[in-house]
Amino acid sequence: MQIPGKLKSGDEIRIIAPSRSACILSEEGIQMAKERLQQLGFTVSFGRHVFEKDLQNSTSIEQRVEDLHDAFSDKQVKGILSVIGGFNSNELLPYIDYELIKKNPKIFCGFSDITATANAITAKTGMVTYSGPHFSSFQMVKGQEYQTHFFTQCLMQDTPFELKPSSQWSDDAWYLDQENRNFEETSWKTYQAGTAAGTLWGGNLCTLNLLQGTDYMPNLENAVLFVEDDEMTIPETFARDLTSLLQTVKSLKALVIGRFQRTSNISEEQLLFILDKHPILKGIPVLYDVDFGHTQPMFTFPIGGEVLVDASAEELKLVRF
Repeated sequence: MQIPGKLKSGDEIRIIAPSRSACILSEEGIQMAKERLQQLGFTVSFGRHVFEKDLQNSTSIEQRVEDLHDAFSDKQVKGILSVIGGFNSNELLPYIDYELIKKNPKIFCGFSDITATANAITAKTGMVTYSGPHFSSFQMVKGQEYQTHFFTQCLMQDTPFELKPSSQWSDDAWYLDQENRNFEETSWKTYQAGTAAGTLWGGNLCTLNLLQGTDYMPNLENAVLFVEDDEMTIPETFARDLTSLLQTVKSLKALVIGRFQRTSNISEEQLLFILDKHPILKGIPVLYDVDFGHTQPMFTFPIGGEVLVDASAEELKLVRF
């Protein structure tokens, strides 16, 4: 895998909208996110079509692909962040110039619906991409310290490091109310003990599954798989989606599951019931309730990077990213 150059103070980060556009963000929120990135030493620029919108608060395929290509072509741009997630970034995949990206490797980061774009880029180019905060994520006040710490650890340095559990987590709609937040204590949990190392793939489960049967689906054989899902899932759909993904592989190195949102009703009892169905998970390390996905705060991880999983000690270490 090709590791794009790490970010450094003074670098330009381009904000693009492969899915929903910035039209759904408030002017105050946009300014807060921009200022926080500037405080980290970055210069922030925006794609040409980021603030436009159509009937689904996105823009045309052509406009989104143009902004993506412009960001990778611009020699001044060193990193690319998605505005936010959504539902339609997979529309772009047949129209992306993967050779252009391969010739101009740089940081590409986002999560949720951006899972489709990021995994496709890595699968087609061999360049590591990143599952981590959107531009809009930097609006968040409480919980930002943890999120920013691992964002900079992963994207601004290359020394192997451990991903640590957050001290507390929240499932609040923080973007509606930054003050009245409810936080709970955290702990990562072990379903199956053991250690494993390997190439990391994954992100949002239902979005990753959109790639099945296409030329953009990564080869998950002997991978370390990170998956999570959002408030739109329920136990039955998560079970179905996980089953579908596990049926694409003969062997996995490890499985790491992000923490679920409360409205999904995927309790620990439900999750263990789902995991117990799969013999493939009885012989590999499996961790769950881990700090990535749609609860806050979240860490950043490399799609196509190398990770060490120690489920016995409930530890994760990024080795090559």
